[in-house]
Amino acid sequence: MKLAMIGFGQAGGKIVDKFLEYDERTGSGIVRSAVAVNTAKADLLGLERIPEEQRVLIGQARVKGHGVGADNELGAEIAEEDIDEIQGAIDNIPVHEIDAFLIVAGLGGGTGSGGSPVLAKHLKRIYTEPVYGLGILPGGDEGGIYTLNAARSFQTFVREVDNLLVFDNDAWRKTGESVEGGYEQINDEIVRRFGVLFGAGEVGAGDNVAESVVDSSEIINTLAGGGVSTVGYATESVETSDSGGGLLSRFKGEDDDGMDSANTTNRITSLVRKAALGRLTLPCEIDGAERALLVLSGPSEHLNRKGIERGRKWLEEQTGSMEVRGGDYPIREPNVAAAVLLSGVHNVPRIKELQQVAIEAQENMDELQRESEENLEALVEDDEDELDPLF
Repeated sequence: MKLAMIGFGQAGGKIVDKFLEYDERTGSGIVRSAVAVNTAKADLLGLERIPEEQRVLIGQARVKGHGVGADNELGAEIAEEDIDEIQGAIDNIPVHEIDAFLIVAGLGGGTGSGGSPVLAKHLKRIYTEPVYGLGILPGGDEGGIYTLNAARSFQTFVREVDNLLVFDNDAWRKTGESVEGGYEQINDEIVRRFGVLFGAGEVGAGDNVAESVVDSSEIINTLAGGGVSTVGYATESVETSDSGGGLLSRFKGEDDDGMDSANTTNRITSLVRKAALGRLTLPCEIDGAERALLVLSGPSEHLNRKGIERGRKWLEEQTGSMEVRGGDYPIREPNVAAAVLLSGVHNVPRIKELQQVAIEAQENMDELQRESEENLEALVEDDEDELDPLF
């Protein structure tokens, strides 16, 4: 799948930079074009792989290149005012060569949180290609203002994109981990999961062709219909020894014990279960997901058509959906991986919790504002009767 990726804000820019690194390392060619948009000049300078001419600094007249300070209303206003500057960079994208736009943003800050829904609305008005969002939810320990920003941005962003893929930092931060180290690992995890998903179906000269092909249309159809999506991922290392007892033989069902392909099928199904029932990018109940896509990747000799079909049917049973697609993606990697895209999920406790915490934060902020005004009034009112104001 060929994507035009737009990193909006600090988190979005860093993640798109990571996708470009992933492309270089794996040769997957997912990112056809990359753009970074920010109100903070320092964040744009910190990027390594996005071309300088594709880095757009907006809001210079209002914030002088210093960012919006987690004010996502200001971020949205600036995006609307400077949309032509962003469009100038998008004009350099060969749109006829891409399958979709992907806007990547952290939802807890100011620039990406406020500007991403504005850009999504703009792109959908102009282009016929799908416009997807990849939104990163802040951790619960990052503070009330970030939770409030995320809740407001989420409910706006999901209405403006064709589908919103979500990654929840709260589910991935490790205890005792430094903030910088934590975000670095989280960004790696985001790129690993979505890289396998979006890379499916890309075949170069001399590559092994999939037994059951997954191409960009399968991903687009799975994401069609809108709503919120989450991705599960599981991987197992491959032993490349010729001893006959490694994972290679176990996946192919040709080991020394003479096990047939039924054993291989069971093992692949087990990997699919681990992906779907393990840690999702956005934790949720998979029952009730409207659509699903299974991609099994790895060396072609390790992939098994029956296993993929069994995994797909298991997903149908678990989700209750009749729209479950599946296929393999042969790549020269020392492991076999299963990526499961669940689209149109509804039973998401984290989103309900986020919205409730945001409502409480809003009420607390309103109360603090009233108290502040009353305290200021009390501070100066004693002198007002005796002193004349300057004007």
